[in-house]
Amino acid sequence: MSGTDPVADPAATTEPTPLLEVDELRMWFPTGRRTEPVRAVDGVSFTLDRSETLALVGESGCGKSTIGRAVLQLHRTTSGRVVFDGTDLTTLDEEALRRLRPRMQLVFQDSYASLNPRHAVGRIVAEPLRVHTDLDRRAIEARVGELLDLVGLPRRAADRYAHEFSGGQRQRVNVARALALRPDLVVLDEPTSALDVSIQAQVVNLLDDLQREFGQAYLFIAHDLSMVEHLAHRVAVMYLGHLVELAPNADLFASPRHPYTRALLAAVPVPDPVGRAERRPIPLAGELPSPQSPPSGCVFSTRCPLVEPRCRVERPLSREVAPGHRVACHVVDG
Repeated sequence: MSGTDPVADPAATTEPTPLLEVDELRMWFPTGRRTEPVRAVDGVSFTLDRSETLALVGESGCGKSTIGRAVLQLHRTTSGRVVFDGTDLTTLDEEALRRLRPRMQLVFQDSYASLNPRHAVGRIVAEPLRVHTDLDRRAIEARVGELLDLVGLPRRAADRYAHEFSGGQRQRVNVARALALRPDLVVLDEPTSALDVSIQAQVVNLLDDLQREFGQAYLFIAHDLSMVEHLAHRVAVMYLGHLVELAPNADLFASPRHPYTRALLAAVPVPDPVGRAERRPIPLAGELPSPQSPPSGCVFSTRCPLVEPRCRVERPLSREVAPGHRVACHVVDG
Protein backbone atom coordinates (compact mmCIF):
# COMPACT_ATOMS: atom_id res chain seq x y z
CA MET A 1 0.00 0.00 0.00
CA SER A 2 1.29 3.46 -0.85
CA GLY A 3 2.09 5.73 2.07
CA THR A 4 0.78 8.81 0.21
CA ASP A 5 -2.64 10.02 1.26
CA PRO A 6 -4.16 11.85 -1.74
CA VAL A 7 -6.48 13.81 0.53
CA ALA A 8 -3.55 15.13 2.56
CA ASP A 9 -1.42 15.86 -0.52
CA PRO A 10 -1.37 19.68 -0.95
CA ALA A 11 -0.84 19.34 -4.71
CA ALA A 12 -4.05 17.34 -4.95
CA THR A 13 -6.18 19.91 -3.13
CA THR A 14 -4.75 23.23 -4.36
CA GLU A 15 -7.03 25.00 -6.83
CA PRO A 16 -5.42 26.37 -9.99
CA THR A 17 -4.52 30.03 -9.76
CA PRO A 18 -6.20 32.50 -12.12
CA LEU A 19 -4.32 33.64 -15.19
CA LEU A 20 -5.12 37.27 -14.33
CA GLU A 21 -5.85 38.93 -10.99
CA VAL A 22 -6.83 42.60 -10.84
CA ASP A 23 -6.85 43.89 -7.28
CA GLU A 24 -8.17 47.35 -6.25
CA LEU A 25 -7.14 48.86 -9.58
CA ARG A 26 -7.26 52.65 -9.80
CA MET A 27 -6.65 54.82 -12.84
CA TRP A 28 -6.86 58.51 -11.99
CA PHE A 29 -5.89 61.07 -14.62
CA PRO A 30 -4.75 64.56 -13.57
CA THR A 31 -6.49 67.43 -15.29
CA GLY A 32 -3.52 69.81 -15.21
CA ARG A 33 -5.35 72.29 -13.00
CA ARG A 34 -6.00 72.59 -9.28
CA THR A 35 -9.05 70.39 -9.47
CA GLU A 36 -9.86 66.79 -8.69
CA PRO A 37 -8.43 64.13 -11.03
CA VAL A 38 -10.65 62.15 -13.39
CA ARG A 39 -11.32 58.86 -11.59
CA ALA A 40 -11.68 56.68 -14.68
CA VAL A 41 -11.28 53.45 -12.69
CA ASP A 42 -11.68 53.49 -8.91
CA GLY A 43 -10.99 50.31 -6.97
CA VAL A 44 -11.90 47.51 -9.40
CA SER A 45 -11.10 43.86 -8.59
CA PHE A 46 -11.70 40.68 -10.59
CA THR A 47 -10.00 37.50 -11.79
CA LEU A 48 -9.79 35.76 -15.15
CA ASP A 49 -9.11 32.05 -15.48
CA ARG A 50 -7.26 30.33 -18.27
CA SER A 51 -9.47 29.65 -21.33
CA GLU A 52 -12.21 31.86 -19.86
CA THR A 53 -14.00 34.87 -21.34
CA LEU A 54 -14.85 37.68 -18.94
CA ALA A 55 -16.93 40.49 -20.42
CA LEU A 56 -16.70 44.06 -19.14
CA VAL A 57 -19.93 45.93 -19.92
CA GLY A 58 -21.37 49.34 -19.17
CA GLU A 59 -22.11 52.75 -20.64
CA SER A 60 -19.53 54.70 -22.64
CA GLY A 61 -17.12 56.41 -20.27
CA CYS A 62 -17.50 53.90 -17.43
CA GLY A 63 -13.84 52.85 -17.59
CA LYS A 64 -14.00 49.58 -19.56
CA SER A 65 -11.34 50.41 -22.15
CA THR A 66 -9.14 52.04 -19.52
CA ILE A 67 -9.11 48.76 -17.60
CA GLY A 68 -8.15 46.87 -20.76
CA ARG A 69 -5.16 49.12 -21.35
CA ALA A 70 -4.18 49.07 -17.68
CA VAL A 71 -4.22 45.26 -17.69
CA LEU A 72 -1.68 45.34 -20.53
CA GLN A 73 0.16 48.22 -18.82
CA LEU A 74 -0.30 50.49 -21.81
CA HIS A 75 -1.45 52.89 -19.09
CA ARG A 76 0.56 52.79 -15.89
CA THR A 77 -1.80 52.34 -12.95
CA THR A 78 -2.33 54.90 -10.20
CA SER A 79 -2.58 52.13 -7.60
CA GLY A 80 -3.57 48.50 -7.23
CA ARG A 81 -2.15 45.28 -8.64
CA VAL A 82 -2.37 43.56 -12.02
CA VAL A 83 -1.04 40.02 -11.55
CA PHE A 84 -0.52 38.03 -14.75
CA ASP A 85 0.36 34.36 -14.23
CA GLY A 86 1.88 35.13 -10.83
CA THR A 87 3.77 38.30 -11.84
CA ASP A 88 2.62 41.75 -10.73
CA LEU A 89 2.91 43.78 -13.94
CA THR A 90 2.72 47.08 -12.06
CA THR A 91 6.17 46.42 -10.55
CA LEU A 92 7.96 45.69 -13.86
CA ASP A 93 10.09 48.05 -15.91
CA GLU A 94 9.61 48.44 -19.67
CA GLU A 95 12.15 45.77 -20.61
CA ALA A 96 10.56 43.18 -18.32
CA LEU A 97 7.14 44.08 -19.71
CA ARG A 98 8.43 43.70 -23.26
CA ARG A 99 9.48 40.12 -22.51
CA LEU A 100 5.95 39.33 -21.28
CA ARG A 101 4.02 41.10 -24.04
CA PRO A 102 4.02 38.12 -26.47
CA ARG A 103 1.71 36.40 -23.97
CA MET A 104 -0.73 39.36 -23.86
CA GLN A 105 -2.28 40.85 -26.99
CA LEU A 106 -4.91 43.45 -27.89
CA VAL A 107 -7.55 43.66 -30.63
CA PHE A 108 -8.71 47.25 -31.15
CA GLN A 109 -12.19 48.55 -31.85
CA ASP A 110 -11.28 50.41 -35.06
CA SER A 111 -10.20 47.71 -37.50
CA TYR A 112 -8.92 50.24 -40.04
CA ALA A 113 -7.01 52.67 -37.81
CA SER A 114 -5.16 49.78 -36.14
CA LEU A 115 -3.69 48.55 -39.48
CA ASN A 116 -0.82 50.38 -41.17
CA PRO A 117 -2.18 51.47 -44.58
CA ARG A 118 1.34 51.42 -46.08
CA HIS A 119 1.99 47.78 -45.25
CA ALA A 120 0.54 44.69 -46.89
CA VAL A 121 -1.46 42.36 -44.68
CA GLY A 122 1.28 39.74 -44.72
CA ARG A 123 3.76 42.19 -43.24
CA ILE A 124 1.25 43.35 -40.62
CA VAL A 125 0.53 39.81 -39.42
CA ALA A 126 4.23 38.92 -39.52
CA GLU A 127 5.36 41.91 -37.43
CA PRO A 128 4.99 40.21 -33.99
CA LEU A 129 6.90 37.20 -35.30
CA ARG A 130 9.76 39.35 -36.54
CA VAL A 131 9.98 41.30 -33.30
CA HIS A 132 9.55 38.51 -30.76
CA THR A 133 10.88 35.32 -32.40
CA ASP A 134 14.02 34.04 -34.14
CA LEU A 135 12.13 32.52 -37.08
CA ASP A 136 13.67 33.01 -40.52
CA ARG A 137 11.81 34.64 -43.41
CA ARG A 138 10.53 31.38 -44.88
CA ALA A 139 9.20 30.14 -41.54
CA ILE A 140 7.49 33.49 -40.90
CA GLU A 141 5.81 33.40 -44.34
CA ALA A 142 4.55 29.88 -43.63
CA ARG A 143 3.22 30.96 -40.23
CA VAL A 144 1.44 33.97 -41.78
CA GLY A 145 -0.26 31.65 -44.26
CA GLU A 146 -1.41 29.40 -41.41
CA LEU A 147 -2.80 32.39 -39.49
CA LEU A 148 -4.75 33.65 -42.51
CA ASP A 149 -6.19 30.16 -42.94
CA LEU A 150 -7.10 30.17 -39.26
CA VAL A 151 -9.19 33.35 -39.47
CA GLY A 152 -10.84 32.41 -42.76
CA LEU A 153 -8.91 34.61 -45.18
CA PRO A 154 -7.25 33.37 -48.39
CA ARG A 155 -3.46 33.23 -48.35
CA ARG A 156 -3.32 35.61 -51.30
CA ALA A 157 -4.66 38.28 -48.92
CA ALA A 158 -1.09 38.60 -47.61
CA ASP A 159 -0.22 40.76 -50.65
CA ARG A 160 -3.18 43.13 -50.31
CA TYR A 161 -3.63 46.30 -48.23
CA ALA A 162 -6.11 47.23 -45.51
CA HIS A 163 -8.23 49.51 -47.70
CA GLU A 164 -8.94 46.58 -50.04
CA PHE A 165 -10.86 44.69 -47.32
CA SER A 166 -14.27 45.02 -45.69
CA GLY A 167 -14.54 45.92 -42.01
CA GLY A 168 -15.09 42.30 -41.02
CA GLN A 169 -12.09 41.13 -43.05
CA ARG A 170 -9.89 43.81 -41.50
CA GLN A 171 -10.94 42.68 -38.05
CA ARG A 172 -9.97 39.12 -39.01
CA VAL A 173 -6.52 40.47 -39.90
CA ASN A 174 -6.34 42.07 -36.45
CA VAL A 175 -7.28 38.75 -34.83
CA ALA A 176 -4.64 36.92 -36.89
CA ARG A 177 -1.99 39.40 -35.77
CA ALA A 178 -3.07 39.10 -32.12
CA LEU A 179 -2.84 35.29 -32.28
CA ALA A 180 0.49 35.18 -34.11
CA LEU A 181 2.46 34.56 -30.90
CA ARG A 182 -0.18 32.23 -29.41
CA PRO A 183 -0.87 34.46 -26.39
CA ASP A 184 -2.44 33.33 -23.15
CA LEU A 185 -4.54 36.51 -22.86
CA VAL A 186 -6.27 38.60 -25.52
CA VAL A 187 -7.94 41.90 -24.62
CA LEU A 188 -10.78 42.54 -27.08
CA ASP A 189 -11.70 46.24 -26.95
CA GLU A 190 -15.19 46.37 -28.53
CA PRO A 191 -13.97 44.40 -31.57
CA THR A 192 -17.39 44.24 -33.24
CA SER A 193 -18.96 47.63 -32.48
CA ALA A 194 -17.97 49.20 -35.82
CA LEU A 195 -19.23 46.25 -37.89
CA ASP A 196 -22.56 45.37 -39.48
CA VAL A 197 -24.73 42.99 -37.46
CA SER A 198 -24.16 39.99 -39.75
CA ILE A 199 -20.40 40.56 -39.67
CA GLN A 200 -20.46 40.94 -35.88
CA ALA A 201 -21.83 37.41 -35.58
CA GLN A 202 -19.09 36.07 -37.86
CA VAL A 203 -16.32 37.68 -35.80
CA VAL A 204 -17.81 36.51 -32.49
CA ASN A 205 -18.19 32.95 -33.79
CA LEU A 206 -14.58 33.09 -35.01
CA LEU A 207 -13.35 34.18 -31.58
CA ASP A 208 -15.38 31.43 -29.93
CA ASP A 209 -13.97 28.77 -32.29
CA LEU A 210 -10.39 29.97 -31.78
CA GLN A 211 -10.74 29.88 -28.01
CA ARG A 212 -12.06 26.32 -28.15
CA GLU A 213 -9.08 25.31 -30.30
CA PHE A 214 -6.25 27.16 -28.56
CA GLY A 215 -7.53 27.90 -25.06
CA GLN A 216 -6.59 31.57 -24.74
CA ALA A 217 -8.41 33.77 -22.22
CA TYR A 218 -10.42 36.77 -23.40
CA LEU A 219 -11.10 40.03 -21.62
CA PHE A 220 -14.03 41.10 -23.80
CA ILE A 221 -14.91 44.80 -23.53
CA ALA A 222 -18.34 45.52 -24.99
CA HIS A 223 -21.59 47.43 -24.70
CA ASP A 224 -23.63 45.03 -26.89
CA LEU A 225 -25.15 42.64 -24.37
CA SER A 226 -26.40 40.23 -27.04
CA MET A 227 -22.80 39.59 -28.09
CA VAL A 228 -21.76 39.23 -24.47
CA GLU A 229 -24.49 36.67 -23.81
CA HIS A 230 -23.19 34.55 -26.70
CA LEU A 231 -19.47 34.70 -25.96
CA ALA A 232 -18.78 35.34 -22.26
CA HIS A 233 -18.49 32.85 -19.40
CA ARG A 234 -18.81 35.60 -16.78
CA VAL A 235 -19.94 39.22 -16.97
CA ALA A 236 -18.67 42.22 -15.00
CA VAL A 237 -20.95 45.30 -15.03
CA MET A 238 -19.27 48.69 -14.60
CA TYR A 239 -20.69 52.08 -13.71
CA LEU A 240 -18.66 55.28 -13.38
CA GLY A 241 -15.35 53.49 -12.78
CA HIS A 242 -16.75 50.96 -10.30
CA LEU A 243 -17.64 47.29 -10.61
CA VAL A 244 -21.27 46.98 -9.48
CA GLU A 245 -22.04 43.36 -10.37
CA LEU A 246 -20.04 40.26 -11.35
CA ALA A 247 -21.73 36.95 -12.13
CA PRO A 248 -21.70 33.85 -14.33
CA ASN A 249 -23.27 34.61 -17.70
CA ALA A 250 -26.45 32.59 -17.23
CA ASP A 251 -27.05 33.94 -13.71
CA LEU A 252 -26.62 37.55 -14.71
CA PHE A 253 -29.01 37.38 -17.67
CA ALA A 254 -31.58 35.28 -15.79
CA SER A 255 -31.42 37.06 -12.44
CA PRO A 256 -29.68 40.47 -12.47
CA ARG A 257 -29.47 41.90 -8.95
CA HIS A 258 -28.06 45.43 -9.19
CA PRO A 259 -30.59 48.11 -10.27
CA TYR A 260 -28.17 49.36 -12.94
CA THR A 261 -27.75 45.88 -14.41
CA ARG A 262 -31.53 45.49 -14.51
CA ALA A 263 -31.83 48.78 -16.37
CA LEU A 264 -29.19 47.72 -18.90
CA LEU A 265 -30.85 44.38 -19.59
CA ALA A 266 -34.33 45.92 -19.77
CA ALA A 267 -33.08 48.13 -22.60
CA VAL A 268 -31.92 45.19 -24.74
CA PRO A 269 -34.35 44.47 -27.62
CA VAL A 270 -36.21 41.18 -27.16
CA PRO A 271 -37.59 39.41 -30.28
CA ASP A 272 -40.71 37.91 -28.71
CA PRO A 273 -43.70 39.82 -27.26
CA VAL A 274 -43.75 37.84 -24.00
CA GLY A 275 -40.11 38.57 -23.31
CA ARG A 276 -40.61 42.22 -24.20
CA ALA A 277 -43.41 42.49 -21.64
CA GLU A 278 -41.21 40.93 -18.96
CA ARG A 279 -38.40 43.40 -19.65
CA ARG A 280 -40.06 46.78 -19.46
CA PRO A 281 -37.54 49.64 -19.73
CA ILE A 282 -36.44 50.98 -16.37
CA PRO A 283 -36.14 54.78 -16.49
CA LEU A 284 -33.00 56.19 -14.89
CA ALA A 285 -33.32 59.72 -13.52
CA GLY A 286 -30.75 62.41 -14.21
CA GLU A 287 -27.52 62.41 -16.17
CA LEU A 288 -24.38 60.32 -15.78
CA PRO A 289 -22.21 62.12 -13.19
CA SER A 290 -18.69 63.25 -14.00
CA PRO A 291 -15.87 60.87 -13.01
CA GLN A 292 -14.05 64.01 -11.86
CA SER A 293 -16.61 64.54 -9.09
CA PRO A 294 -18.45 61.25 -8.48
CA PRO A 295 -21.27 61.10 -5.95
CA SER A 296 -20.45 60.29 -2.35
CA GLY A 297 -21.62 56.91 -1.17
CA CYS A 298 -22.87 54.68 -3.97
CA VAL A 299 -21.89 56.10 -7.37
CA PHE A 300 -25.28 55.04 -8.77
CA SER A 301 -27.28 56.79 -6.02
CA THR A 302 -28.11 59.87 -8.14
CA ARG A 303 -29.97 57.77 -10.75
CA CYS A 304 -31.11 54.68 -8.85
CA PRO A 305 -34.90 54.11 -8.59
CA LEU A 306 -34.38 52.19 -5.32
CA VAL A 307 -32.10 54.71 -3.57
CA GLU A 308 -32.22 54.95 0.23
CA PRO A 309 -30.63 57.56 2.53
CA ARG A 310 -27.79 55.17 3.36
CA CYS A 311 -26.87 54.91 -0.33
CA ARG A 312 -26.01 58.61 -0.52
CA VAL A 313 -23.39 58.52 2.22
CA GLU A 314 -21.95 54.99 2.42
CA ARG A 315 -20.20 53.21 -0.42
CA PRO A 316 -21.52 49.63 -0.74
CA LEU A 317 -19.00 46.80 -0.61
CA SER A 318 -19.10 43.93 -3.07
CA ARG A 319 -20.65 40.84 -1.48
CA GLU A 320 -21.62 37.40 -2.68
CA VAL A 321 -25.39 36.95 -3.04
CA ALA A 322 -25.21 33.56 -4.80
CA PRO A 323 -22.35 31.23 -5.74
CA GLY A 324 -19.98 33.27 -7.91
CA HIS A 325 -22.46 36.18 -8.05
CA ARG A 326 -21.25 39.40 -6.41
CA VAL A 327 -23.10 42.72 -6.11
CA ALA A 328 -22.14 46.11 -4.68
CA CYS A 329 -25.52 47.40 -3.48
CA HIS A 330 -27.11 48.19 -0.10
CA VAL A 331 -30.68 47.36 -1.08
CA VAL A 332 -30.16 44.01 -2.83
CA ASP A 333 -31.15 41.00 -0.71
CA GLY A 334 -28.60 38.22 -0.28
